[in-house]
Amino acid sequence: MRNRGSAIIIEHQKVVLIKRNRNNCVYYVFPGGGIEEGETPEQTTKREAFEELGVKINVKECIEKVEFNGMQYFFLSEIIEGEVGSGEGEEYTEISRDRGTYQPIWMEIKQLSSIDIRPKEVAVKIQSLLN
Repeated sequence: MRNRGSAIIIEHQKVVLIKRNRNNCVYYVFPGGGIEEGETPEQTTKREAFEELGVKINVKECIEKVEFNGMQYFFLSEIIEGEVGSGEGEEYTEISRDRGTYQPIWMEIKQLSSIDIRPKEVAVKIQSLLN
């Protein structure tokens, strides 16, 4: 079990997701990762956004907590520097990890209910915030 921090970045009715293709299964997750020793969930979220997306973010409020193999924290965040898609984390550089592919994408919020997104309850929360 490992606690995680994740970023919810919304601009122009779109949200940033990581498209995963693993074991012939395509699904989507929010950018984020495991909390390292000495980090807060907010610090993890900032670090992971930089590693996975290539952006520096301002972490705002926690909009959802989900218990799944540890506690997962989901923070509304905004980009303050960088360009989505320029991340250089181990997801992209350590090919030997054999954990499938990671592709940062912008997805229209109205499409969240029609894709395999994990966790689904966070997608539902985002849609409810914007309606």
